[in-house]
Amino acid sequence: MSNSVHNLINTNFSSLLFEQKLSIKTNGRPLPELKNLKTKYKKGKNEYFRNFNSALYQKNKWLCGCEIKQALFYFPCLLFGGETAWTKIGVTDLQHLNAKIDKHENSFKHIHNATNLNLLGKVDIRQQIDIGYKISIQRHNELVDKNRYVLDKILNCIKCCGKHELPLRGHDEKVSSKNQGIFRGILDLCINLNSSLNDHFEKSTVFKGTSKTIKNDLLDSILSVCRNKIVNEIQQSEFISIIVDETTDISNIFQLVLILRYEVQGRPVERFWGFANPNGHNAEALSQTIFGLIDPLLEKSPNKLIAQSYDGAAVMSGQKSGVNVKIKEKYPFAFFIHCYAHQLNLIMIQSISKNKQVRIFFSNLSEIPVFFSHSPQRVSVLDEVVGVRLPRAVQTRWNFNIRTVNTVFEHREDLIICMDKIIETSLQAKTINQATGIKRLLEDSDFIFWLTIFHKIMPHVDCLYSSVQARKTDPVQVNNAVKSFINEIIKIRDNMSSICSTAFNQSDINYIIHSYKRKTNEDPNTTKRIIALEVCDVLITQAKDRFSFNEHLTTALLFQNEYYPKFNDKFPIDYFQKTINCYPFFTKERLRTELEVIYSCDDFRLLKGIIPTINYIISNNMNDLFKEVLKLLKLLVVIPMTSSEAERGFSTLKRIKTCLRSTMGEERLNALSILSIESEMIAEDIDFNKKVIDNFSSTKNRRMDFIHKITP
Repeated sequence: MSNSVHNLINTNFSSLLFEQKLSIKTNGRPLPELKNLKTKYKKGKNEYFRNFNSALYQKNKWLCGCEIKQALFYFPCLLFGGETAWTKIGVTDLQHLNAKIDKHENSFKHIHNATNLNLLGKVDIRQQIDIGYKISIQRHNELVDKNRYVLDKILNCIKCCGKHELPLRGHDEKVSSKNQGIFRGILDLCINLNSSLNDHFEKSTVFKGTSKTIKNDLLDSILSVCRNKIVNEIQQSEFISIIVDETTDISNIFQLVLILRYEVQGRPVERFWGFANPNGHNAEALSQTIFGLIDPLLEKSPNKLIAQSYDGAAVMSGQKSGVNVKIKEKYPFAFFIHCYAHQLNLIMIQSISKNKQVRIFFSNLSEIPVFFSHSPQRVSVLDEVVGVRLPRAVQTRWNFNIRTVNTVFEHREDLIICMDKIIETSLQAKTINQATGIKRLLEDSDFIFWLTIFHKIMPHVDCLYSSVQARKTDPVQVNNAVKSFINEIIKIRDNMSSICSTAFNQSDINYIIHSYKRKTNEDPNTTKRIIALEVCDVLITQAKDRFSFNEHLTTALLFQNEYYPKFNDKFPIDYFQKTINCYPFFTKERLRTELEVIYSCDDFRLLKGIIPTINYIISNNMNDLFKEVLKLLKLLVVIPMTSSEAERGFSTLKRIKTCLRSTMGEERLNALSILSIESEMIAEDIDFNKKVIDNFSSTKNRRMDFIHKITP
């Protein structure tokens, strides 16, 4: 811990561990020069300035200074508390300083605090007069070792359940219960295999470690330790980006999830930070929720946030009033980009599903693959009649498979025959009811209409998705793909009357039934046609908004090694200038010179990609030589769509999605999720359990001892 006055003011010294207190005492009082500390005073008609003289530190044993406040403090009182002027505000009046020092040094509080600081770490009087005290400390520490050993094993069982997404609590955890749950079963196995554990659980009447309260406290400590590690990594990283998604678990609870992406030792990492429950679904409520998560991490260094990415809800990513606009007002370089982990086809579906009819269509459509995924017998009938497998259905919002539209459209009549056969042969009432419902759906005029419309639209969405998700892409390719997509949707929009007529003709028989359901003055066909046109408009707007910023792809082109010989002959001034315009915090002349050296060097031409280039510079101790290039490379690594990099194969969002499939109604959701999602980070920290136990033992007064005493 730093001994700066600023840190000590914001630290509760009494709550620190004994070793931390000793470290602060050993490091001593901070003695900055305080060049800006001066006092203006008048003498007669003349004005004078009195500057602070560092020699005062030598004359006054406990005097110390703060560079930030440009003020003087007293070191013992800063630690143990006392007069506000000497412990919180600081003294800046140099004209009357000597008088203030004399008064304070003669005060009871100062003398008492200085005495406590002098005796900190010294041999206690009890140790001097009683040899038995040493023995009591030794016995205490031996007991602490045993207690920490037991807690370590309990913690391992919790980590095992979390890593494999197993519930911590059973339905009945009473001693008489025959099935107390997975956690208790794993712990019982460990107890049976470990005599020390077995001895503790047989004899201990104070601490079993299996109560709901203890498990919750351990989960809180796990979350705290993980987040402390993430915060430390962020502090050491030059840039960070955020990935935010709307998520639901299998209980359909709406949440936001925040992922932090930054660079650690030349490689990108994506860390799960946590879930949050917004007060509403509008841009203001969502942005305030996000600010609540990121401000404590980034508010003091707003330029550090260089990218933000969201899923497809219009309120999240609108160009004029979306969440991304509100975030950028506070964090000026947080450009909104399309993230490789966000499935574009799903984003488009979310956007157009704001309309009730469209939302109902996709909801009904998703039930068809779900129906077959639950039964091998149903699949066998499907294979026999249709011969085409429907895309696998997964119960998370992220995983609607766009191929379902095409499959159902092309095989709708075969699927009706399939439903008839299942209804005839099945003996289960539930299966018959579901098959009957799907058959009615496949014959429904509204469903057929929207199936026809989206059969025309969705292949173009899929083409755009394939283009922008390609491992090798550039701004020109992205712009061309977006323009092509918009042009195709415009063609569909212009031809909507003909497409709608085709759709109506396919459902004429069943449409008569619908016409008697409700008598209105509106023509249903006209209403549907208007909605279909609105769908096209939303898709066009989404494509423009999501790819309005792609300068990061231009910047990535500066490090395409196959272009280095060409760049050596003619410097890529257009790419370079766009980079500087976008990120003006680079030293322009220095960056250009470093790039010119890289383009001229044969060794760099062998490095394919951003991460190998970073590692090459660092491993050869060239950080200072290529400091601006290294900074730019680290910026690109942090952006979640540097698509030329092989690291795009991993995604924290995928791990979160998997975790949410099996998480429902669990307390401490953030802690349970971080155990699963960040299991690799936890496994890499060999002192993880020790840190958790230290945190666990310091947050509350425990009935068992977990903190060692210092042996004299």
